[in-house]
Amino acid sequence: MSDLIGKHAVVTGGGSGVGASIALALAHAGATVTVTGRNKTALVTVAEQSALISAVTCDVTDPVSVKALFSCISQDHGKADIVIANAGVAESIPFTQMDIESWKRMIDVNLTGAFLTMQAGLIGMADAKWGRIISIGSVAGLKGYAYVAGYCAAKHGVVGLTKSIAQEVARSGITVNAICPGYTETPMLERTLANIMSKTGRSRDDAAKALLRHNPSGRFVQPEEVAQTVLFLCGPNSASITGQAISVSGGEV
Repeated sequence: MSDLIGKHAVVTGGGSGVGASIALALAHAGATVTVTGRNKTALVTVAEQSALISAVTCDVTDPVSVKALFSCISQDHGKADIVIANAGVAESIPFTQMDIESWKRMIDVNLTGAFLTMQAGLIGMADAKWGRIISIGSVAGLKGYAYVAGYCAAKHGVVGLTKSIAQEVARSGITVNAICPGYTETPMLERTLANIMSKTGRSRDDAAKALLRHNPSGRFVQPEEVAQTVLFLCGPNSASITGQAISVSGGEV
């Protein structure tokens, strides 16, 4: 597959899980890819898997860091044609026990990080007639889940932000969409399962069954399935798909 030769993609949170799978899929399709995040070692591990991938550290919650990222990659690889706002974090806590610091962490990484990334990417695309901005949201941005109110609020914000930006740039050749996976087999899922196990005494299998009890397919999403959805949105004949929140969830929503 070589649909994206000549395109430059930026993937935040690209050191593991969904972000790493997206980066590798984009590189396989011919794109030059920059993976970013705070863990340099993890980023380098991903970059070593393809000559088309390079690693640059960035804190998506810091406007200065995000601005520096896009300035750096522009000098090295040219403007970003594809921007994947993937960086995210989840914390589980009863709403009445959530403190303001936990709330801020959920908003800062998941929503403000997406805002800063998408804004910087869009500014770089301003003179182009083609661009793809994709936020990696969550089913938690389309429905509610108990004990993750901050995460749900942030991901709902990401979906609204995506839809709003899409309206502003609809005639520019730039599409803006959100992909909303269900529970996906990533390190974040493993942390969620470990948390359930430690608090309830359940086995891993029982913890997994608890997460999947409302999922029609009865299985976790694979990172590669999210990556393939990204490729579709970046590929041929996708120009009319914009302002959408695409659920990749086994029918959960």
